[in-house]
Amino acid sequence: MNDVARLAGVSIKTVSRVVNDEAGVHPATAERVLSAIDQLGFRRNLSARNLRRGSSTGAVGLVLEDVANPFYSGVTRAVEEVSRPRGRLVITGSSDEDPARERELALEFCSRRVDGLLIVPAGLQHGYLLPEMRAGTPVVFLDRPAGDVVADTVLVDDIGGTIEAVLHLASFGHRRIAFLGDAPGIFTANERLRGYREGCARAGLGFDGSLVAMGPHDGASVRAALRRLADAPDPATAVVTGNNRITVHALRALAGSATRPALVGFDDFELADLLSPPVSVIAHDASALGKAAADLLYARLDGDGSPPRRVVLPVRLVARGSGEVRA
Repeated sequence: MNDVARLAGVSIKTVSRVVNDEAGVHPATAERVLSAIDQLGFRRNLSARNLRRGSSTGAVGLVLEDVANPFYSGVTRAVEEVSRPRGRLVITGSSDEDPARERELALEFCSRRVDGLLIVPAGLQHGYLLPEMRAGTPVVFLDRPAGDVVADTVLVDDIGGTIEAVLHLASFGHRRIAFLGDAPGIFTANERLRGYREGCARAGLGFDGSLVAMGPHDGASVRAALRRLADAPDPATAVVTGNNRITVHALRALAGSATRPALVGFDDFELADLLSPPVSVIAHDASALGKAAADLLYARLDGDGSPPRRVVLPVRLVARGSGEVRA
């Protein structure tokens, strides 16, 4: 608070009035104080003060890509189940894959003095969290690692899962196996592309960039990618889809088609076993991801001071029919 007052050229009492939204401060003066707070990260000091007093706000913040995605709904539910017996609420928000929105949510949660943060990172710049972390607010990243800070992280085996998907399709005679992935700037998309390339190498297929489409995320773009693959002189006979949303868009695009490629999707999804044919997937447990991340967070809140941990959860192939079609 002294630093803020010095930078803004005001008294400590004035800073206190601005922070506590009290009357009696000229708007121009308040603006100088708020500008100094932004520069110095004063909100972080609020967390430190809260910790020094030994108090708890009874809440943790959870920043997800999209709370409407069924996968992240499973993560949220697991975090809530770990938090409930501890008497803590879970406050959630969607970043929509926007790094600026992620930062805004995380810092807003911190300004409300949450006891800890769980974040599915949207970007690669997380230095903005260092003042919070130094002040004692534990942060755990899940599904993807932080870009430029060292912190607890819980991931799934993206590379191993995609390798298994490619090898599985190759075992049914497929030599032209395509990959539809998410935006290349997303960690999981890149890891699954790495797994695809490694799977092709292990199956003796080599790597053909014309079989890869990175970025399709809506119905129109997935449909266009599948059409391009089907119309090629040497068309793909099998497809690995990089996440549950791409899989659903692909299934809609292929509905009613006379010739359908074999398909294995990364991420399971509701009703996948009831479609015709039932959809083969690389499955991982969203609940396990949320629980592992929440357990790490509460271990830190309970005083665990060990070095940051990196946990990688296993995946499994669920063969239901769509991926077991022979070439």
